[in-house]
Amino acid sequence: MVIQMMINAHTDFLPKACMCVALALLVMLTTVPAFAQVDLAGVWAARNHEDLEGMLPGDYTGLPINDEARTRADAWLLSYQAMPERQCIMYTSHYVVRGPQSLQISSEIDPISGRVVAWKMTGTIDRTPRTIWMDGRPHPSPDARHTASGFSTGTWLGETLLVSTTHLTEGLISHNGVPSSNQATIREYIARHGDHLTIAMILYDPIYLEEPYLRSKTWVYDPTVQVPPEPCEPVLEIARPAGVVPHYLPGTNPFIREMTDKFNLPLDAVRGGVSTIYPEYRKRLRDQYVPPATAPVLTPQGGRP
Repeated sequence: MVIQMMINAHTDFLPKACMCVALALLVMLTTVPAFAQVDLAGVWAARNHEDLEGMLPGDYTGLPINDEARTRADAWLLSYQAMPERQCIMYTSHYVVRGPQSLQISSEIDPISGRVVAWKMTGTIDRTPRTIWMDGRPHPSPDARHTASGFSTGTWLGETLLVSTTHLTEGLISHNGVPSSNQATIREYIARHGDHLTIAMILYDPIYLEEPYLRSKTWVYDPTVQVPPEPCEPVLEIARPAGVVPHYLPGTNPFIREMTDKFNLPLDAVRGGVSTIYPEYRKRLRDQYVPPATAPVLTPQGGRP
């Protein structure tokens, strides 16, 4: 209607050729392709303000883990990752909302249709860009190869990108040894609000979780941040006898009570489990919790993020 009114108003003095050019320009400037969506591309700086990154040894607060996950986490020793054969193992895709890294997102465009075929996402601790396929392809057979980045497909829900990921290898939920299995799957909701990017992730793991685990994180657009590739060459970081794998035997981890000692919390409050993650659990602690006299200094485990 607006285009037609503008053309009618100038019919008397515009030559036909000029009218055609004007019409073409107006159509180009006032129409948007039906497949246009939010542009997620850019470099995004992490804002690590939601949780203590890294978590203390034995701190499983907020994690709906089961006994199997707790047992494995209690045996965890950080120097396990310093073994030459494990130094170059990637973090799994769900660790993106736990680790402190920045993100770089780019798009793969079909040269004919102009549609986004895939989003490529990489972080400062990843060694292979993660691909989120947008072309409607199905997930492969359950017996297909599993990788740290998994197999991801995306669809748009309005202005939010819904991502489903399968075919993950075993990984870490948190950097104090809480594991995830190769049967874990992820559902993510990725939304951009101006210069802010938020990812809300739901992790499903029938092996190590009693309930799905929900976590979110926010990044801020910052083109000055560099997210270079992280090549990896294994080196001998810690000398140890051949065949030794760093670990704690059951019942020997000396740091299990570190969180309880720092914050005067009951031990079962920091051991995780679905019964401890809901607000109702606070009522059970009301008569048990005494705040520490001074605010403790938090010292997460060192090493890789």
